[in-house]
Amino acid sequence: MALTKKRDTRRSVHQAGWITLDGGFAARQCNVLDLSASGAKVVVDDPTSVPNRMKLAFSRDARTGRTCEVVWRRGKTLGVRFII
Repeated sequence: MALTKKRDTRRSVHQAGWITLDGGFAARQCNVLDLSASGAKVVVDDPTSVPNRMKLAFSRDARTGRTCEVVWRRGKTLGVRFII
């Protein structure tokens, strides 16, 4: 019998966010569609400019936010997992 990992409960937030790259020097605005304890679903204008690791925050201040990695990409929508 295969065990399935229960996903954390996601809540719909539809809130503006910031993806920061390069130690916080390059910030790109995004829209956070939903959020859970372990990750988020975000929409970006240019998905090709988003690397597999970045920081996601709800302010442009690069000192805030959480480091995450992209786990899936569908068009302009990205699923990210927070790295502890």
